[in-house]
Amino acid sequence: MSRELLLQRRYFNDKYTIGKLSVDDEPFCDTLEDKVRDYNKDGDLLDEGEEKVYGETAIPYGRYRVIVNHSPKFKRNLPLLMAVPHFLGIRIHAANWPTELEGCIAPGENRVKGGVVKSRYYETQLTTWLKMWQDRGEEIWITIV
Repeated sequence: MSRELLLQRRYFNDKYTIGKLSVDDEPFCDTLEDKVRDYNKDGDLLDEGEEKVYGETAIPYGRYRVIVNHSPKFKRNLPLLMAVPHFLGIRIHAANWPTELEGCIAPGENRVKGGVVKSRYYETQLTTWLKMWQDRGEEIWITIV
């Protein structure tokens, strides 16, 4: 069995992106990401005008395997997206502003312009579920559209 996360990007700004995250077809929370630069939505940043800006670029559209493991940077277990083109160490972790992301995804509630609140709550809940499913041998995937 596999578990499916769906991140639907909804609001685009020159500094950030706001989306909606669903878990197994159930709405879960809002998301905060850096600016989307995969303009043609082809899953890479190789086309003209799509260059990656370090610390200011959302990951490309696509489907990625997710595992939960220990993050040396954050010193706790967090979801890690595998095989993301042009990126390493992409996590789903608590953050409130795009300057705290470096390509990662922050769960939360979009109650402030350009940011999210209650991010640690949603990170903890999501990580708990994903770790439980992973421990049962279930695969976890996220699709970003």
